[in-house]
Amino acid sequence: MASSSSLSSSSASELQKAFSKDRTAYIPYVTAGYPTKKSTVPLLLALQEGGADVIELGVPFSDPLADGETIQKANTQALKNGVTMNDVIGYVGEARKKGLTKPVVLMGYFNPFLQFGLENFLKKCNEVGIQGLIVVDLLFGEATDFLGLCKKYGVDFIPLIAPTTTDDRIEKIAKVASGYVYCVSLTGVTGARTELPADLQDFIARVRKHIKIPIAVGFGLSTRAHYLSVGKFADGAVMGSAIIRNVASGTDSTIDATRKGLTAFVSSILSDDGGKK
Repeated sequence: MASSSSLSSSSASELQKAFSKDRTAYIPYVTAGYPTKKSTVPLLLALQEGGADVIELGVPFSDPLADGETIQKANTQALKNGVTMNDVIGYVGEARKKGLTKPVVLMGYFNPFLQFGLENFLKKCNEVGIQGLIVVDLLFGEATDFLGLCKKYGVDFIPLIAPTTTDDRIEKIAKVASGYVYCVSLTGVTGARTELPADLQDFIARVRKHIKIPIAVGFGLSTRAHYLSVGKFADGAVMGSAIIRNVASGTDSTIDATRKGLTAFVSSILSDDGGKK
């Protein structure tokens, strides 16, 4: 479900343009450095090969409060693997050299970005082709400098909107968001669920009254049926824990098999009607 009103502008960002197809944009998530440091670049390419429209790359963090058990474990393992912010940025640069063309969004917590040096971080994002940032714990009302740097270096700032977010706050978010907004399907942490919330469509309809750029929905999506369901009222579907579980058993010696398996999984989500009925 593309937001035609926002996508008709020639000034639309690369991320917005990724939502301009006739089908729901598919946005898978992988954690940088998981299951091994060597696997990240092949997995990014696998997601593209499977048909991903935008790729979210998670920045490992020691205390990922918004994430469920699956992604928490991935964060822990990535940190044990010694993944650094330089590594995360380097993965994207290396993947670009090997043919990655899809937009990449980093998803993480503010402290690693701050410790790296915000201007240096945004500059390097621009250089390697990182198009957007989701900063889970950033209070954007207190982040004027950070938002200014995002604009300076042409990196989209993608806010999170929860079911508990008030209309007044959504209006404020609309003034600073770019690329797309990430609507959390439910309160709580990430993680695959059997069923999506019954009031999810009403929540997205409320958000759409204020937001003119594309709306993606995440948290809890794990199947093709979820993708199809979300596509009836949102512009994009984010899938994280299901992706992480798919690659969890990968090792450096099985990179090729893990890559092929992930490509097949993504393709299965997008098969047949591509998300539209």
